[in-house]
Amino acid sequence: MGLRKAKRGNMKFGLFDHIENSGRDLATTFDERIRFIQAADDAGFYAVHLAEHHCSPLNMVPVPGVFMGALARVTKNIRFGPLVYLLPLYSPLRLAEEICMLDHLSNGRLEVGVGRGVSPFELGFHKIDHDKSRDIFFDAYACLREALTHDVFSYEGPSYSYKNVPMALRPLQQPTPAFWYGSSNAVGSTWAGEQGLHFVSNGPTTRAKANIDTFREALAKRGAPAQPKAEFPGGVAIGVTRQIVVADTDEQARNIARGPAERHYKNLNWLRDNHASAEFANRLVVPVASTFEDNLREGSVIAGSPRTVAAEIEKQVAALGINYLISYLFFGDMSFADASRSLQLFRTEVMPKIAHL
Repeated sequence: MGLRKAKRGNMKFGLFDHIENSGRDLATTFDERIRFIQAADDAGFYAVHLAEHHCSPLNMVPVPGVFMGALARVTKNIRFGPLVYLLPLYSPLRLAEEICMLDHLSNGRLEVGVGRGVSPFELGFHKIDHDKSRDIFFDAYACLREALTHDVFSYEGPSYSYKNVPMALRPLQQPTPAFWYGSSNAVGSTWAGEQGLHFVSNGPTTRAKANIDTFREALAKRGAPAQPKAEFPGGVAIGVTRQIVVADTDEQARNIARGPAERHYKNLNWLRDNHASAEFANRLVVPVASTFEDNLREGSVIAGSPRTVAAEIEKQVAALGINYLISYLFFGDMSFADASRSLQLFRTEVMPKIAHL
């Protein structure tokens, strides 16, 4: 028997996932994630956001559009999108066509996160110069927007050039699906605000607050979001990602979370640890502490009883001023049973207490 959906206030709840190497076979991992996201859909989560990484156990869906195509057909209400598409790795024309397909397959539930890619290793494997990737990203973004908003488009930029290209496909959401940006630094936060995008940060509460404040300042100077969402106060989603585990007691939750979190940190740093070079050894700064306890203390991890988790979320919402909490509930080598139980408790015991925030 299905559980009753929690009533909603201003706060919206999303999911984040890398879909990393869990040690289980990949078909099982995919099946478990699809079932988990279906449960989140039934629970009333707003959206699920998938990371894109390459050549690393951190991410088993390096082509997120393929997995999102499956989600489009087995979910009903939950929105979905990449957080983020690594734009320097795509042809803007080819990506525009993919976006249009996914938007129609989902009946208009696509949310498009964009970024340049934080890892010099991953970009390097694709023959993209990390030092040039930000400029390539800016050019790709402008070109992508042009392609999505015209029946025939032309574009001339430093990295991309198109002339009189017919766009047989157009998005279902007009003029385009909403664009999102995730950042853990001031440069990205400023750019996202200047563009009027929806915004997500991560990392320790103090760092996340600095990025959110920077984003807000840039957005205020712009005046309004580019694609307002009426469901979010002010028309703009401002969120933070948090690894969250809920169990009957604080001790149970932290025991469940610790091993999968340590596996996640190992996967997160796998490329740096295994492919370090003099050129890149000190350039990949991942905004995550080295241990579970450190992340718990800094606020990146929230693990405990429903009461503890709700109290910590309320504290962070007040500090950060967010209206969107993106919960990373299924990570590392966590079992499907533990993740499902955590989701159930989050749905029934946490969401009703904080939905008014």
